[in-house]
Amino acid sequence: MSRPRSGVQRSEPLHQQVARNIRNDIEAGRIRDGQQLPSTRELAAEWNVSPFTINEAMDALIKEGLVISKPRAGRVVHAPHVTSAALPKPTSPRVIFVGGYAGSGKTELGRVIARGTGWPMLDKDTITRPVVEVALELLGLSPNDRESAVYVDKVRPREYEALSGAMMENVQCGNSAIVTAPFIREFSDSAWVSRIQATCQSLGATPTFVWVFCDADTMRGYVRHRGAARDAHKLANWDEYIAGINLDLRPPVPHVVIDNSASSRPLQDQAEKLISKVLSESQDNR
Repeated sequence: MSRPRSGVQRSEPLHQQVARNIRNDIEAGRIRDGQQLPSTRELAAEWNVSPFTINEAMDALIKEGLVISKPRAGRVVHAPHVTSAALPKPTSPRVIFVGGYAGSGKTELGRVIARGTGWPMLDKDTITRPVVEVALELLGLSPNDRESAVYVDKVRPREYEALSGAMMENVQCGNSAIVTAPFIREFSDSAWVSRIQATCQSLGATPTFVWVFCDADTMRGYVRHRGAARDAHKLANWDEYIAGINLDLRPPVPHVVIDNSASSRPLQDQAEKLISKVLSESQDNR
């Protein structure tokens, strides 16, 4: 599941990018089994691509069996296999830290793992964003600011503090957890990684570090599609943003790399392999 470091930024066909993201949304439970998909024209507008591209993406998903075409109903999701399933509880809590750049698919991976294990998912944006937005407004800044020194130096550290606190509370209750956030600074900091390892181990938990890799073009398509106001600065300065990040970033300890590019294996398959790895390590540590 790990891959060699590579600075190559792969450019992939648009229909593969669209198909991949819709597939991930299905596997993550955002799009449900039996749900009717929007029309070709609506999807083309949503993804800012041509109807031909959407039809190619739908053809790929139909061939995979994830989408079926019904008379008068149009295209409908066919994913009876996507259900929440609680696997046997590990002998001790496991904590999976999932990091990645904006648009890499880290949240989708976290949701797929959560649905496959029944473990709680702790996502930084879900836990902290409403409070962060109010705090930034009270400080006289845009609620969507993620670039200023005030946010980076004052607000951001408190987000990660809250996230770590939620993780520790779950572990103290004997629960495993999936923790999703960019972790850009954190995974670049050997001291931080050592501290979080020590924290987990002091609570009787075993951490697993996961980095979600995705090529720059595909990330941009996903960031544009989700339309979050906090991404406006990145999209307006995309070339500068990409030049300033390190696509070769990896945690400085043993870790797993999930390749979420369109040409890679489906996210569900990689998540299942990751879950199997984590659970087998739990058995080995008995």
